[in-house]
Amino acid sequence: MDSGLKWLGLAGPTASGKTALALALARRWPVEVVSVDSALVYRGMDIGTAKPSAAEQAAAPHHLLDILSPAQSYSAAQFVADARRLIDEIRSRGRWPLLVGGTMMYFKALIDGIDEMPAADPEIRAAIDAEAAQLGWPAMHARLAEVDPATAARLKPNDSQRIQRALEVWRASGTPLSTLHLRARRAAPPADGALIALEPASRAWLHARIAQRFDAMLASGFLDEVRRLRADPGLHLDLPSTRCVGYRQAWEALDRADPPDLVDIRERGVAATRQLAKRQITWLRSMAHRRVVEADAAEVEARLVTLVESLIGPAGTAPD
Repeated sequence: MDSGLKWLGLAGPTASGKTALALALARRWPVEVVSVDSALVYRGMDIGTAKPSAAEQAAAPHHLLDILSPAQSYSAAQFVADARRLIDEIRSRGRWPLLVGGTMMYFKALIDGIDEMPAADPEIRAAIDAEAAQLGWPAMHARLAEVDPATAARLKPNDSQRIQRALEVWRASGTPLSTLHLRARRAAPPADGALIALEPASRAWLHARIAQRFDAMLASGFLDEVRRLRADPGLHLDLPSTRCVGYRQAWEALDRADPPDLVDIRERGVAATRQLAKRQITWLRSMAHRRVVEADAAEVEARLVTLVESLIGPAGTAPD
């Protein structure tokens, strides 16, 4: 048992069973759940994000859900500040902070530390967007490669959101984004949490669950949810919220026709979600100190409970 732990993390790709397993832990230990998800922060985005239901939220206190309008943005630095505050508050109540989600950049920032990034600059961003409209994002990617080759090497030429931010950081600070990330790693604070990774042994198992969940979303009124978002004049496809997997594909389909081609939405949505899951697993595997539990094991809950017992003590144990 590691008595120095202040929080537990439960990370995994989309559709790996994180919510159900988090609630299984909440039935045994005094925990409060802190969401580690860049989409769950948005109000009105419930079905497409698989946001925990009212009953699930009632089973254990949840934090960092529904804290922003979809017109707003949320950064890794903001998450770290919020998470650190919540960890202290939850522990002061004699409960365990259980950080649950699939936004691996947030977990990495919390564990490794994060350098102070330049604030968003609307003028610089507008100038970059104007250049991209004229030259195209592959050309902007080439410009990024000239000033920050390390960041450019990990981005695809059409990854407009990340190329834009990396160029913005360079133009605002004169420092490459990759250098700021390196500084953060060198100044990383001591680890005070344990990260548990739900990683499926079978990709086919995960792919089947992704398809099943997307079908359930469609049956639960996902398209109506996207229609409500599209009706908001303050929202558009260049926002972080509307870029979320599933939402972008549905929004674009509704732009083409309404009623849209459901088969096309499903195919595009499932394919995009698979790609997201692949990226999440790649992120997880780069975290050397994670503790892995096979998400598709028949006895996954029992394995997880045994691991948590070894970390914080038997069921019912509260923080020191």
